[in-house]
Amino acid sequence: MLKADSEADSEADCAADGADVAVVGGGWAGCAAAVELAAAGCRVTLYEAARTLGGRARAVEVKGPTGERRLDNGQHILLGAYKDSLKLLRRVGVDPRAAFLRLPLQMRYPPASGLMDFVAPRLPAPLHVLAALLRAKGLAREDKLALARFSTSARWMGWQLHADCSVTELLERFDQTPRLQRLLWAPLCIAALNTPPERASARVFLAVLRDSLGAKRAASDMLLPRVLLDALFPDAARGWLEGRGARVLTGTRVGSIAQDGTRWRVGNDAGCLVHDALVVAAPPWQAASLLRALPGLEQTCAQLDAFAYEPISTVYLQYDPGTRLPLPFCALLDAPERGLWGQFAFDRGQLDADDEGGKDGQDGLLAVVVSAAGDAAAQPQEALARAVAAQLADAFAMPGLAASRWSQVITEKRATFACAPGLARPANATALPGLFLAGDYTASDYPATLEAAVRSGVQAAQALLKGRAP
Repeated sequence: MLKADSEADSEADCAADGADVAVVGGGWAGCAAAVELAAAGCRVTLYEAARTLGGRARAVEVKGPTGERRLDNGQHILLGAYKDSLKLLRRVGVDPRAAFLRLPLQMRYPPASGLMDFVAPRLPAPLHVLAALLRAKGLAREDKLALARFSTSARWMGWQLHADCSVTELLERFDQTPRLQRLLWAPLCIAALNTPPERASARVFLAVLRDSLGAKRAASDMLLPRVLLDALFPDAARGWLEGRGARVLTGTRVGSIAQDGTRWRVGNDAGCLVHDALVVAAPPWQAASLLRALPGLEQTCAQLDAFAYEPISTVYLQYDPGTRLPLPFCALLDAPERGLWGQFAFDRGQLDADDEGGKDGQDGLLAVVVSAAGDAAAQPQEALARAVAAQLADAFAMPGLAASRWSQVITEKRATFACAPGLARPANATALPGLFLAGDYTASDYPATLEAAVRSGVQAAQALLKGRAP
């Protein structure tokens, strides 16, 4: 998985002044900022309150039937268009070819369901989408014509809207059929924005479609992590940073920040350190708490306070080794009013990179994702796991899936911000010199994704470096 850093970090030779920079928050945005700054020759201190890096995209310890085991706190899919994320992985020594199962753009339901089966063949764009549409199963002629009309119109519009509206309004404006909305657009919207279509931003949704339906074939590929999320990036980032002299202080909570002349004083569990510049890469609610006492940041704090949040629940079901789904991942038809909560199912055994089947081997492990999971998260965990298992058994016509050997529900209550139309998001730069923000919630045309987090971290670091350039 790991390889020698082929770039030899030539960026370090471009160091401006070896500034001492603090990064508060060790999620993907904070790690991206720290790596970018260290590569430019800065002396970096990365603060993280948790014992491990990764933020809301990490592996966690849970109690399994035979002892402790590690599971991701959520299932992620990346796109081939996520250039910043893939570049960052390569920089810290992770080979994306080994780290991901790469699949063509698709929306597939269980074969036994008779629902939609849409797979883009490996043809040049836009022929790959056209061929997928012609071959798609489970869609009537009017559904295919509606999808073609939408894709053509959106491409002509440059995948942009001058005035934002809800995704539901956008789909109605383009006469999308009820079946197409049910089987394609709603699941895509909820998966990408973690916000129901009736209150999700059409402008942000179009940006996601631009890099999937409207992108080059390779850019639209879907990348499923084969390894646990901490091994995918945070562990490698820590090793890379420490190998270049950075301090990575996990288990260290930052309680206050304050200006100290032209420098920044960071109060933490271990005392207080002073730095030349500061990147706050904490979640919005924590960032607001740190920034509120600083002068001139009232507008930024108001934007941070205005965010609403959506949960994501992941239901893990362990079956006998060798248990396999027909596909490594597929969509499920949800109907919460009937107790059908699952939206996407992942066969972790088909993704597992641990050929030895060690402690964290995932043979026979299924992960079912429920996005915008407010109602699901309110259910008792055992009841939710049983309902999802029954849903899988029915959807795949595999009765044995109704009874798992073990289950675990992991819910991130504030997994993402609610991506509403016209949402005002703060910039990376603040009104105070030397202070920057990083996070998937900062100004961007993307929703709260790993790519948005990485881009934000890189942009915050670059803005900081530009501000210090002679």
